[in-house]
Amino acid sequence: MPFVIEPMTQDDVQEVSQVERRCFTNPWPSSAYRRELRDTEHNYYIVVRWRPPHTGVPDERPRGGLHLLPFVRRADPAKPPILGFGGMWNMLDEAHITTIGVLPEQRGRSLGELLFVTMIDEAIRRRSRWVTLEVRVSNASALALYEKYGFTRQGLRKRYYSDNGEDAHIMWSPALNESPTLESLAGLRATLGLRLARWHDSPNGAVRSP
Repeated sequence: MPFVIEPMTQDDVQEVSQVERRCFTNPWPSSAYRRELRDTEHNYYIVVRWRPPHTGVPDERPRGGLHLLPFVRRADPAKPPILGFGGMWNMLDEAHITTIGVLPEQRGRSLGELLFVTMIDEAIRRRSRWVTLEVRVSNASALALYEKYGFTRQGLRKRYYSDNGEDAHIMWSPALNESPTLESLAGLRATLGLRLARWHDSPNGAVRSP
């Protein structure tokens, strides 16, 4: 697969902030990410990078078969650029996705879905029963993605977004500890993995394989 997911580190914060400013009109301050990263028990933040071909870095798959997508930690200090990022809070049996952002020129390559699925997998690993999130009422593509994974609209936060006063849908996942949910996730992950594997070359010139 030409993309890799890594845990966000303090060293990534400056670049993540640059990416976020290109994604959102009301980005978090860098200090917020630095604070979030200090509490790994309750917070989970990740980045996605392009993976150059022939790096010689093997995929590391966690035991138990839960994660069907590669999760790679790199020792290489010359890391490729960050293409997107995501974050989540974990409290008791609930996980709350706080942010997902992908560079505008990288959208349409399923990187947001990759980040989203990785966070769902981590919520399951942490024994969360539910995942929740807010999404702009106008964000049709995000709504379609979340609904594909079984999320349903459970409420509305009026004027939730400070940049333009837009409302947000409150969405909840199906129960993550039930067999039908896990079976559906397995199928969606497999399809996503095949789709991502068709991308190659560089992050600025990736094309679909025949």
